[in-house]
Amino acid sequence: MATAKDHDAAVVAIAGRVRQFHDAQRPFRIYHGSTNSTRQSRRHADDTIDTSKLSRVLTVDAAKKVAVVEPNVPMDALVEETLKHGLIPPVVMEFPGITAGGGFSGTSGESSSFRHGAFEATCNWIEIVLANGEIAKASKTEKQDLFWGAASAFGTLGVVTLLEIQLVDSKNYVQLTYHLSTNIVEATAKIKEETSKETNHYVDGIVYSPKATVICTGRLVDNIPDGQTPRRFTRSRDPWFYVHVEKLLKKLKANPVEVTDYVLLVDYLFRYDRGSFWGGRYAFQYFLTPFNRVTRFLLNPFLHTRVMYRAVHHSGLSNFYMLQDVGIPYDRVEEFQRWLDDNLRLYPLWLCPLKLHRDAPDSKHGLHSEFGNQDVPDMLNFGVWGPVSFNRREAVQANRALEQKVHELGGKKWLYAQAYYTEDEFWANYDRTSYDALRVKYSATYLPSVYDKVRVDIEAEEAAIRASRTAWVWRIWPARGLYGVYKVIRGGDYMLQKRRGGREKR
Repeated sequence: MATAKDHDAAVVAIAGRVRQFHDAQRPFRIYHGSTNSTRQSRRHADDTIDTSKLSRVLTVDAAKKVAVVEPNVPMDALVEETLKHGLIPPVVMEFPGITAGGGFSGTSGESSSFRHGAFEATCNWIEIVLANGEIAKASKTEKQDLFWGAASAFGTLGVVTLLEIQLVDSKNYVQLTYHLSTNIVEATAKIKEETSKETNHYVDGIVYSPKATVICTGRLVDNIPDGQTPRRFTRSRDPWFYVHVEKLLKKLKANPVEVTDYVLLVDYLFRYDRGSFWGGRYAFQYFLTPFNRVTRFLLNPFLHTRVMYRAVHHSGLSNFYMLQDVGIPYDRVEEFQRWLDDNLRLYPLWLCPLKLHRDAPDSKHGLHSEFGNQDVPDMLNFGVWGPVSFNRREAVQANRALEQKVHELGGKKWLYAQAYYTEDEFWANYDRTSYDALRVKYSATYLPSVYDKVRVDIEAEEAAIRASRTAWVWRIWPARGLYGVYKVIRGGDYMLQKRRGGREKR
């Protein structure tokens, strides 16, 4: 672990650089070193604050059940460190490369969020370099407006440099039970039933078709029944999680009796890493490659989320996909599912129940200020991911239609992905008054706004294409995909994942 002295020296250097930008009133961007956003990012040394070295776990206090971590600590490294003390974060994002800072700044939820809320709700305090270079500490009891405002602000109020994360007791396995639902009404009722049980720690679901949804409920346990073999999902020879559940679906259809696995804890937490849920299957379709156990095994180093995200960014293929997570109030879920089926027919879909109410006083601040209200409804998250059209205009129209439907239903779109709203549409969905007041109070008005960071400017995209002499190359299949693969091989991402695979525990 790094020392506090090392950390403090790094933060002082970052604060000095931020002050230079503030004095010149010159906007800057934050370079984290990696990203699990599907939005493309850029880095230029002359307008960037480099925080990539803030990637260490400083302390784990087993007595207080807290971990103090720098923002670029990825989930797998954090879990590895806390497990040494018999502890885990209450909310662990499903991709091992998602960082603590990314989870805090970007509204991240997982299958435990029906109980604990989004990741930021599990953080006790943050250290942040404000946009004027001042180093501040904000928590649920001190500078609450800054704490909750910085959550989901994507670095537009300042640079988060440290977080304290609350921890809970870990166990060896997750007892994972699979339930079949034959329609979305039945699935929603089952999710409500399972999330009401105190004994359940994890609940999510996979919609394979309008008539086939599997609800997965997990309980932390220390032991497994005699004769049971622990289920694994993280090794190259293991099945992808959604493929495994799809096989169980056939059994459940034949005999609708619950099926139970006992999954090693880390394998459960990162069960969607290999194949990036089912996004990896679209890569097989794109390259006209057979999709089976052999090809998944041979191509495994390319099919972890760390590598796949790099390939997506380099190739630009995400511009032609629907890659959205949206929360829908429970009383509008049936209508939204019907709309999805009529307009997109993208299956599978991911379902994840979310508790949005912040169990903290004075938390009505920032983009999601309404989450501080007592009466804010829980929502069911839909992960809607898949190819839409290789015509960029048509892909944009499909994404805009989704955004408009979610707004109509009183839902919420999470901003890790591209946003296609006009500026007026965007601020009709998020609390501009609270957000802008915080930007004024904490000297951040010279920085790009959240809208500036997440919006898609389709007119600028098309102008750049018209100005390019090589744009025609990217319209030839499979040029984009091959370029993405080339870049991850050349950049070393492929070899890093291959070495991780070589260290698999057997």
